[in-house]
Amino acid sequence: MHRTRRMATLRRSLRLLRAFAYEQFRPRIFYSMLARDTRQLLDALCHDLSFSPASSLRGASVLDVGGGPGYFADAFADCFYVGLEPNVSELSAAGLTGFGAVLGDGAALPFADESFDVVYSSNVAEHVPNWRAMGDEMLRVAAPGGLVVLSYTVWLGPFGGHETGLWQHYVGGEYARRRYAKVHGRDPKNVFGESLFAISAREGLEWAESTGQLVAAFPRYHPWWAWWLTRVPVLREFAVSNLVLVLRKG
Repeated sequence: MHRTRRMATLRRSLRLLRAFAYEQFRPRIFYSMLARDTRQLLDALCHDLSFSPASSLRGASVLDVGGGPGYFADAFADCFYVGLEPNVSELSAAGLTGFGAVLGDGAALPFADESFDVVYSSNVAEHVPNWRAMGDEMLRVAAPGGLVVLSYTVWLGPFGGHETGLWQHYVGGEYARRRYAKVHGRDPKNVFGESLFAISAREGLEWAESTGQLVAAFPRYHPWWAWWLTRVPVLREFAVSNLVLVLRKG
């Protein structure tokens, strides 16, 4: 994991942390930066896991599960990129046409077995109630030897409550929702129990290990010297924030 560790610097962590300030009111800035970082991360993983000796995804078939409004498409312009999105309004906002944009359910992917070289999902699992089924589907459509990368926000991390605040979700998801509505006069975009769900680091790791195909797990936004947090039960629930699970299809 040499190249992946090399990109996981403190400078990168601080840059991504600052970008979160734009998520709600200037989402293009935030998601475009996150898309570029995702591409760099996937390139590094492919190199480290010998998927691509050329150290790049260029020309590979890539499925983005939960692609949203198209911010990630440009970062994968040199790939056969498919963005799947369950929300028709998000899909229409993407500006994508043809096979590059697909309306569908992550828990029942509308693709044949072993269709893609790389299947990834960035910050989507915590927004679907059946995230394990989504993970299983991602594995199903990955080609033999291909990579599956699932990155999600850990509920007990500081960003588990998303826009509702850094501490309110520790009291409870419903409390965080009510407090946000009281302060802002509207429900949050991510409504607990409807479009936001609590997933622990332990649950994600147990699912990935149960597949027998887990090759790496680490905190997405931490520098490499803090990756050890993933190995410490309880502590990882509060300190990891966002967990990356990397699987290689056998």
